[in-house]
Amino acid sequence: MKTIGTRPSFQGDLCIRRIGRLPAGLVKATPIDGAYIVAHSETGHHHVVKERGAQLLIDSTNAFIAYLDVAEPTVLEHLRSFDTHAPYLLAPGKYEVRRQREHTPEGWRRAAD
Repeated sequence: MKTIGTRPSFQGDLCIRRIGRLPAGLVKATPIDGAYIVAHSETGHHHVVKERGAQLLIDSTNAFIAYLDVAEPTVLEHLRSFDTHAPYLLAPGKYEVRRQREHTPEGWRRAAD
């Protein structure tokens, strides 16, 4: 299992990096079945962390960025039984999670996963 260090790491269309502190004005996400969906996938293979060890915080001004406040070692998993992305171990700390985006004639959108 990979561990996130000081350099940005990637899991599919996510870029995860450790940060020193969380920005102000974040909103706590609602867990679903004991887990936070860090990145929703159109095909159902979400990227998730268990609620027990972390808290997902949303930046309501930017749909491409979210934050994790990790209280105890937590695994960021990719929920797909085949061709999956490797899980990451998140040590206690604060993390910024960015979604890839792509430009279309209609404007910017999240990259389809």
